[in-house]
Amino acid sequence: MAGLDPKNWDELRTLGHRMLDDMLDSIQSVADGPVWQPMPQTVRQGFAQQPLPKTAQALPALYEQFTKNVQPYGVGNRHPRFMGWVHGGGTAQGMLAELLAAGLNANLGGRDHAPVEVERMVIRWTATMLGFPETASGVLVTGSSLANFIAVLTASRAVPEGIAMREIGIQGRKLVGYAAESAHGCVARAFDMAGLGMQALRRVPVDAAFKLDMAALQRMVAQDRTAGFEPFLVVGTAGTVDTGAIDPLADLAAFAREQGLWFHVDGAFGALACLSPAHAPALAGIEQANSIALDFHKWAQTPYDAGCVLVREEGRQAAAFAQSLAYLSREERGVAAGAPWFCDLGPDLSRGFRALKVWFTLAGFGTEGLGNVVAQCCDVARYLAERVKATPSLELLAPVTLNVVCFRVKEGAADLDTLNAELVKDLQESGIAVPSTTIVQGKLAIRAAIVNHRTTQQDIDIMLHAVLELAQKRTGAKVPYAQGQPLPV
Repeated sequence: MAGLDPKNWDELRTLGHRMLDDMLDSIQSVADGPVWQPMPQTVRQGFAQQPLPKTAQALPALYEQFTKNVQPYGVGNRHPRFMGWVHGGGTAQGMLAELLAAGLNANLGGRDHAPVEVERMVIRWTATMLGFPETASGVLVTGSSLANFIAVLTASRAVPEGIAMREIGIQGRKLVGYAAESAHGCVARAFDMAGLGMQALRRVPVDAAFKLDMAALQRMVAQDRTAGFEPFLVVGTAGTVDTGAIDPLADLAAFAREQGLWFHVDGAFGALACLSPAHAPALAGIEQANSIALDFHKWAQTPYDAGCVLVREEGRQAAAFAQSLAYLSREERGVAAGAPWFCDLGPDLSRGFRALKVWFTLAGFGTEGLGNVVAQCCDVARYLAERVKATPSLELLAPVTLNVVCFRVKEGAADLDTLNAELVKDLQESGIAVPSTTIVQGKLAIRAAIVNHRTTQQDIDIMLHAVLELAQKRTGAKVPYAQGQPLPV
């Protein structure tokens, strides 16, 4: 029986070059098309009704289906006017790295091969960027959801006799941790998946700047100790998902040391503000954390997926995850050499070569280049905030710390929450721009997260113009743009 290699390599090579050229053209011209467009029902039904294929389908026909039914209906995060959620825009360079990694088809669970050394290098670079010692352990994962989960498990095993919980379970221990009300939902999910229960994560109130309230945290920890609970972890956020706020990291670090708590930072996107000299001071204290979660597929623009977790103290991560199994024995030489393996630092044994695209990103653009992207995004966000403040019919709902701007149309309807929610959907379906929504102090906000390296001030003008035109259509009232400034074309 023949294998799965092509019978005609020349035909495959020709098609492959066409695919490469087409995708590079698509990236180059991405700003020319709509940000997002609804998928026709016929396309959706085509996927839902397509039976499992029993016989081979020709690759040119599969590629035609991709170009017709998949490529036009992506979420749109490559486009400069995608401002919903926190999605990086990707790069052509990263796409090429993905091609090379797929061609090599390396499994980075362990063993002795060069891709493992690439990931070790990337982890060491990341530790250096964030002020951790080079001996820190770490692993690349799907994203900060898994990175936060690994950190919570590692922290729970670092408590007195915590390693025993790997065998016997929690056994009634009343472990509790703390994070601001503004912390990402994946932190609570990490408590859930770790078997601690979501109620074991105490949600700490935030102050007027949407940062964790230190006085409230101190009271809650003292109350829990008095009630017989066992505080073990405090989580600070560097760049909250709603407003981009940064918790008081240095104060949290000092409090954690005083109380004997593990200090973890969820820096999914905000941690990489360390690359911008103008914004790095806002992260003061992150270098004192016991662990950090971050994503390279956000501000670093690495193609999805590329998350990372770092643990300061060497050996802590392995103590929480490593196994000794006969069929995974480590040797002093041969392919099974190279211990410790990355499968000892998290739940995954089979792992792709994510490190290659991170390497090509960090080395290909340099920390200075990526820091410029951070600064540019924050500058564009401040520009949006100023335009909002200069527009009589709009209001800014939260301070702009980094790159997230929350605003809304403040007139034209009795139910402003519904108006703004509908405006966001109108805007998305128009293809002009894609912001998202959130709730800020009880008000539904239009939320623009400026993460894409392609986004400019002109994109902000186009988005605001569309918001106000759509508001005028919905309300029937004249909704002015910015006083003294013409509408952008």
